Amino acid sequence: MDAFSKISPPAQEGAEPQLSDEQRLIFMEVIDESLRVSNRSHLFNWLQRSFQCLIPHDVMIVGIRSLDSALFDYEYITSTRYFGDKQFEQSLDETDGLVAQGFEQWSRANLPVFYSSELPTKEYPNYSVIAMDAEVLQAAELKNFVVHGFKDERNKISTLVMFGRLGKQAEAVTAQVVKLLMPHLHCAIVKVTSNKSFIETTAQVSPSKVRQLTAREQEVLTWLQLGKTNWEISSIIDVSPLTVKNHVQNILRKLDVETRHQAVLVAVKLGLISKKQ
Repeated sequence: MDAFSKISPPAQEGAEPQLSDEQRLIFMEVIDESLRVSNRSHLFNWLQRSFQCLIPHDVMIVGIRSLDSALFDYEYITSTRYFGDKQFEQSLDETDGLVAQGFEQWSRANLPVFYSSELPTKEYPNYSVIAMDAEVLQAAELKNFVVHGFKDERNKISTLVMFGRLGKQAEAVTAQVVKLLMPHLHCAIVKVTSNKSFIETTAQVSPSKVRQLTAREQEVLTWLQLGKTNWEISSIIDVSPLTVKNHVQNILRKLDVETRHQAVLVAVKLGLISKKQ
């Protein structure tokens, strides 16, 4: 049962909320760790350590826009098997996708926006709450989530972030933590992407590298495309989870990518696996 299941509507708060001494110490630790983030694996690890004490979550969806572009590139980082490529694409739908709705609402409020099936829609001094149907949130595999962003020097939205399957209450202190962390998260994401798309990973891969993929590695790729974990793949193909991990690492190295999602994108483009098997 997550933290949202027992919460009551937050009280009105006028002044900026204060972090506890423990939260301040964790916050400083998170900032210090952010300085060492330089690639995607660093970013993932950073989000899974002390960061979780401040904003516990299972899914992060990021939209980033370079200064010379009007379009956002989106990517997601997940630590749950319930959210994968299918849910990610659905969340980006321009008509009824939750990402589009959340980011549009944030662009008007400029404050953290919480989406919850437990609380009524209401605006507070430091954040907003949007009531959502529980079945909609469950179908999206995001459950309750919060949206916030960061603007560049021209006051245009530069980075947007959604934390899904959130384990914190929709309250003023949580909103304050999100606001305080956002500049550091923005800097970490910019360092990782170097103002390039998260998914700009389908650059030319040499045929020699492609031929190095074994039949077993291609089989593992098909299960990665379906969002299976190492443990699940090990059960399916009857090998140990460690063996699957080694196969995945070989795939990432041979395709010159850093994440499973990127490996699937490259593999589809090169015809190693068919799209949406």
